[in-house]
Amino acid sequence: MPSKDGTEYLDQAVLSRLSAQTLLTPQAMEGSVAGLHKSPHRGSSVEFAEYREYSPGDDPRLLDWRVYARSDRFYVKEFEAETNLRCYLTLDCSASMSFESEHGPRVETAKRIIATLAYLLIHQGDAAGLLTVGAKGVEELPARRNPMHVRNMLSLLAKKKPSSDADLPKALHDVAERIPRRSLVVVISDFFCDLNELMEAIQHLRFQKHDVCLFHLLDPSEISFSFDRPIRFIDLEGPENLITEPAVIRKQYLEEINAFLENIRQGCNERGVEYRRLILDKPYEEALVEFLSERARKTA
Repeated sequence: MPSKDGTEYLDQAVLSRLSAQTLLTPQAMEGSVAGLHKSPHRGSSVEFAEYREYSPGDDPRLLDWRVYARSDRFYVKEFEAETNLRCYLTLDCSASMSFESEHGPRVETAKRIIATLAYLLIHQGDAAGLLTVGAKGVEELPARRNPMHVRNMLSLLAKKKPSSDADLPKALHDVAERIPRRSLVVVISDFFCDLNELMEAIQHLRFQKHDVCLFHLLDPSEISFSFDRPIRFIDLEGPENLITEPAVIRKQYLEEINAFLENIRQGCNERGVEYRRLILDKPYEEALVEFLSERARKTA
């Protein structure tokens, strides 16, 4: 049973092994401080975002003396464009994400990936935000680089459950318009939606100059269709169900799923979008190591 604070989504052993890795983007990001990522602009932002407590090494010119006079504590002003990389981690909460097998619920793996990436991003000095796609559209936690922000993200992740009526392509169109500056957008889903609509939404994100990566979560049974006796298949997105003999439909099913997977891979390649398939019988840590390592090589 997930906890209310979501701390179970952070595996300290995994974080320790990944701590030497850095999440980079080969695409220019908008920011104003010296950082890890290329930026297309120079200068400083004037859009105030939040306060955070002063830490040794911070620029004393950013101290707010009025706040100090009221609280007797040092606080530093942060601005909306203070970091070169903003990453929006997007969780699909459609009903099919509730699919569960011996490898656990699909949505729980998605949450662990998001929590781990958020932790790594914020601890390398970049900003992470959370977008959840559900029946009510997109719920957002803005991108922040304050370490306390990880707790906020974990808490929201713990509350989120898959639901019907989630429309991922429509939500991604909303995300493309909602994010004001070019960012890294990571989408984690099973992508069981209309492929043409999905590609249009991804194209919209790319048109807005966002760096986009898809993590495609699939259970091994969805790839191999290794059922060997009559079984009832239930549509998690609707009211239909089907009782059938798997041997009768296996050939056609495998043709359809392989065509779907090839089409989404090809569609991403054509749009300059990173596509990563994660089969749930493999540790999610392996997928993250590959993701971080390949991005590091691209920016070297």
